[in-house]
Amino acid sequence: MKQIILGTAGHIDHGKTALIKAVTGIDTDRLKEEKLRGITIELGFASIDLPSGQHLGIVDVPGHEKFVKTMVAGATGIDIVAMVIAADEGVMPQTREHMEICTLLEIKQGLVVLTKADLVDEEWLELVIEDVNEFTRGTFLEDKPVLPVSSVTGQGIPEFIKTLDELSAVTPSRPVNNLFRLPIDRVFTMKGFGTVITGTLISGSVRTGDTVMIYPSGITSKVRGIQVHNQSVSIAEAGMRTAINFQGLEKASVQRGEVVSSPGALKLSYMLDVSIHFLKSNKKPIKNRTLIRFHTGTSEILGYIVLLEKDELDPGETNVAQIRLDSPVAIVKDDKFVIRSYSPVRTIGGGQILNPLPQKHKRFQKSIFEGIKALVSQPPEEITAYHVDNSGYQGVSFSDLKIMTNLSEKQLDTALQKLMSIKTAICTDRENKIYIHKNCFETLNKKISFLLENHHRTNPLKAGMPKEELKSKLPSAGLKLFNLMLEMMMKNKEVVSEGETVRLSSHTVSLGGDQAEVKEKILNTYLKSGLCPPYFKDLSKTLDIDAKKAKDVLMLLTEQGLIIKTKEELYFHAEVVNNLKKKLVDFLLKHGEITTPQFKEIAGTTRKYLIPLIEYFDSKNVTIRIGDIRKLRSS
Repeated sequence: MKQIILGTAGHIDHGKTALIKAVTGIDTDRLKEEKLRGITIELGFASIDLPSGQHLGIVDVPGHEKFVKTMVAGATGIDIVAMVIAADEGVMPQTREHMEICTLLEIKQGLVVLTKADLVDEEWLELVIEDVNEFTRGTFLEDKPVLPVSSVTGQGIPEFIKTLDELSAVTPSRPVNNLFRLPIDRVFTMKGFGTVITGTLISGSVRTGDTVMIYPSGITSKVRGIQVHNQSVSIAEAGMRTAINFQGLEKASVQRGEVVSSPGALKLSYMLDVSIHFLKSNKKPIKNRTLIRFHTGTSEILGYIVLLEKDELDPGETNVAQIRLDSPVAIVKDDKFVIRSYSPVRTIGGGQILNPLPQKHKRFQKSIFEGIKALVSQPPEEITAYHVDNSGYQGVSFSDLKIMTNLSEKQLDTALQKLMSIKTAICTDRENKIYIHKNCFETLNKKISFLLENHHRTNPLKAGMPKEELKSKLPSAGLKLFNLMLEMMMKNKEVVSEGETVRLSSHTVSLGGDQAEVKEKILNTYLKSGLCPPYFKDLSKTLDIDAKKAKDVLMLLTEQGLIIKTKEELYFHAEVVNNLKKKLVDFLLKHGEITTPQFKEIAGTTRKYLIPLIEYFDSKNVTIRIGDIRKLRSS
């Protein structure tokens, strides 16, 4: 069976609550103050089983202008609206504002109920119906039923119930979305139960025992019990008026306007890209950076509008904008919102969320506002590609894309598979399901090539660039993306990775004339000095060579294996070290072990060189130290 919510709307004292009581027998005014003042202040709830067997949840909203924000909270999630107009008064200011709010929230089904019909004669009633038809012309209630009723005499009540049944039959089922979300419209404490919250479950489902999170506070709790229309159930689904009893949750820690969802399923944002409609009833344009009251779900937050394409919006105009808020919200693409002026407070517009997790935009950037506009009507794969492209090197996760596209997991997975099949999207982290756009991948490829090319030009004698150094020059690229990019470039033979260094495939080390001369001087010096070489800091002075040039050549000789480094500033000719290694191995094969004094006798050098040399052989797994002796390491 479909889950359908009926909501009332209309001016104060036009008989909304009395109508619901006449239909259901439930008085939705539960507060003492409501009884004393005779007006609805808070949201009221009831339900009815229609003749067809369809169950209908009902939300009764206050009609007073001071409680419009409560009305907006109650209107969240309703499928059918009963626009209540008193027959003895006709269309009034809050009738018009409530109509605007319902239109902005894109409610499609409804009817007009002319209450207090017993207080007027037939002639007056005909005039009121004529006035109502004029009022609804061009709205979603045009050509919808207009029913005179009396909550006192019962006149028209059976026809009202029959019409609700007919409207319920043509009201479509809610779109399938497995993202559980319940905007909180009421919080209270019940003796023996603890904290209870209520709201209209707008998507997904929740079960007894589920762990849930309150957004934006981040508080987690376990569902202790669920009621739907005063009946205990084990599961609640989208479209149901739901009450949830939480385990160990303090009433003071939860408030109307927050959202219950699964832990980690939603993400907070202070900015929203939106399509905004500025109501035709406004008397003057709205300017950029106007302070507003932003209503979405059951929340009201202060913020301001940043118009991206122009400096002001005229009454009746629709355009894209970025809303920047004082407090964060946790919402999803396609959620509806209403904006009200800061002071005096009145409804001035509303619209649709296009991107709930945007970057901060600069104004008058055509590519930005045109890209946002396209989100209104593009197919799923295009919307997905837009967000992947805008995510840069960081990429975007599957869980964030669910929020940004409002697609089911199956729909989103299909869109991503299609984008990957044409290599528009690339998965850089399969475990966490992170995606980047091919444009970003190509940009990173070019950046790495440029950095390597520049490094080779600056350091022509170095075989390559240390990977760590290359990564440090790409701070915005994560390690997984960096490694994936290198792997791809190696596969395409663009770069070569050798140990801890990487180079362009085209890079080869070649010495110039003067560098070749320096090379010979260095090699000859180290060969002649044998096991008592000069420290490098003294070498360039002794040979009268530029220190940087000498260092570059020495590093090249080290990489080529012609010179061996034993510690900082101390180098030996490879031939000299290899001769010593042969003597050392021969001695160990004959004697089994060697002491430092014995090694000194073989080497014929001072302790200054001796210790670095024997430690070098240890590091190269030629020898192993055991106490004060060394033995030949087993291969």
